[in-house]
Amino acid sequence: MSEEKRKQHFVLVHGMCHGAWCWYKVKPLLEASGHRVTALDLAACGIDTTRSITEISTCEEYSKPLMQLMTSLPNDEKVVLVGHSFGGLSLAIAMDKFPDKISVSVFVTAFMPDTKHSPSFVEDKFAISNMTPEGWMGTELETYGSENSGLSVLFSTDFMKHRLYQLCPIEDLELGLLLKRPGSLFINELSRMKNFSDKGYGSVPRAYIVCKEDNIISEEHQRWMIDNYPADLVIEMEETDHMPMFCKPQLLSDHLLEIAEKFS
Repeated sequence: MSEEKRKQHFVLVHGMCHGAWCWYKVKPLLEASGHRVTALDLAACGIDTTRSITEISTCEEYSKPLMQLMTSLPNDEKVVLVGHSFGGLSLAIAMDKFPDKISVSVFVTAFMPDTKHSPSFVEDKFAISNMTPEGWMGTELETYGSENSGLSVLFSTDFMKHRLYQLCPIEDLELGLLLKRPGSLFINELSRMKNFSDKGYGSVPRAYIVCKEDNIISEEHQRWMIDNYPADLVIEMEETDHMPMFCKPQLLSDHLLEIAEKFS
């Protein structure tokens, strides 16, 4: 019985321009420890070829595969939600809707919103300091949708090489370059969305994994988000870039197991 109790269900949510494939190292490591793991593609990501990002106008629509999974879970099952980078916003949406089905949410160098400002607040602060034309390093940015309110983003090779994968094995950079697809930060839409609630989002325990050599969501911005809306547990990963699942998969898995155990 106690064995059964310790068995966790990890749900892994990828970041922008990526897909479920980016967890290919972490998923088997967690499974080898006896846990169930679901890595999913959000809408128009990974192998979901039913739509393109320009057909998706809201972050909620983008996060629909995660909402469908959460809906399908039995009422007595609690999952460990893990979100990377922009996946933090999808986590927040799921936390707001299904607080009773989540034992802990883990933000892995991810956007972590609060309940006092609009959901886009943590992105707005990030964009002001980071997203200069030079900062995007040739990334393709294209407006779409009604009144051009959407912005599709496809990372350039230089951007991925120097700002996301700079400490990763070169094979993983190559994999990312082959499999990347356009994504969106949905900033305009998230700025109009109502705040996340204390009763939903705010009631779920949160852990934050700080990646200290992240060249895109800088350590400074990660710490600012934690100060802005304190997490229940903060773990640091030294010498780790924006892609810890490639850069330090064993260490990331160990941290995820430790967090799951602590909040089970």
